[in-house]
Amino acid sequence: MRIETIAVHAGHEPDALTGAVTPAITLSTTFERKPDLSFPAGHLYSRYSNPNRQALETCLAQLEEGGAAACFASGSAATAAVLHALEPDAHVILPADAYYGTIKLLRDVFGPWRLKYTAVDMSDLANVERAITKQTRVIWAESPSNPLVRIVDIAGVAKLARQAGAWCVVDNTWATPVLQRPLALGADIVMHSVTKYLGGHSDVLGGALVGRAEDHPLFAKVRVVQANAGAVPSPFECWLTMRGIRTLPWRVRAQTRNAMRVAEFLSAHKRVEVVHYPGLASHAGHAIARRQMAGPGGMLSFQVKGGRAAAIGMTNKLRLITRATSLGGTESLIEHRHSVEGPDTQSPENLLRMSVGLEHASDLIADLDRALG
Repeated sequence: MRIETIAVHAGHEPDALTGAVTPAITLSTTFERKPDLSFPAGHLYSRYSNPNRQALETCLAQLEEGGAAACFASGSAATAAVLHALEPDAHVILPADAYYGTIKLLRDVFGPWRLKYTAVDMSDLANVERAITKQTRVIWAESPSNPLVRIVDIAGVAKLARQAGAWCVVDNTWATPVLQRPLALGADIVMHSVTKYLGGHSDVLGGALVGRAEDHPLFAKVRVVQANAGAVPSPFECWLTMRGIRTLPWRVRAQTRNAMRVAEFLSAHKRVEVVHYPGLASHAGHAIARRQMAGPGGMLSFQVKGGRAAAIGMTNKLRLITRATSLGGTESLIEHRHSVEGPDTQSPENLLRMSVGLEHASDLIADLDRALG
């Protein structure tokens, strides 16, 4: 089936008891045993499984063309589950411009537990190859990257991981399965911050990992972490995410079209230093993005001439686009990432990250034009 059909139907079945087309929210934390002590629906306790979470995991596995999915309470919890699954002294390679929360997890939470990491510019595969050691267990790719929108050759990274006896994990949050399928490119596990495009309405927090198979060596360990560490989403969050996924393909494509128009406008503006968007032919990763993505996505960043003060000042003049963190919702958001990430950030002081929403592109461009002056 095509992705539009999968998004509407995967994990959705009419309720067997009532015939309801929209599934109920099952809030129960525990489930009755039969006289022989078995569980007729397979659910024991909601930390282990729940009907709503089971439906969402089924849906996500089909969207990413994987064999199994595990849902978590946030994208960071999903990332942490992968790192929890590694042994002490294991080594992780990740992009130097990866989402700052991923680097903070490795440095501040797992560093004291002897997990080691090397951050490199992964847009050049030679940097990845040089960073591999005998202890390398995971090569973590993020493409497009947050917030510099760099593109990583996922198939190339996956090949290097296989040669090193390591696993390739890809953060596919920005691209979504609508635009990019990392498992088809050789990755072992795909990570999503469900909070973003999958939920799609800025009203749900969640994360997910999709693996090649339930018994994949790394995914099997992740499942143990999910069940025993217990950072799982509530039934209501799973239900909200399922509702959001039904329109995912249409939202992402519309946001991509809007982002392309906004990027073209910004790239021609006299007060903009540079635009980071893989849909532009001037972008360093344009060719790779065209090869591995169905579209360049709804996220971009740009640098304003005049430095930090000019960039922040410009956001204060916006009337339609909202100053807020996060991304992937129906509304357009803009954020000064340097002030969020702190002194260790890779983000230039004049860089603004923009999540392009579903407003009319002409209205977004008018708002940006007025604010830039």
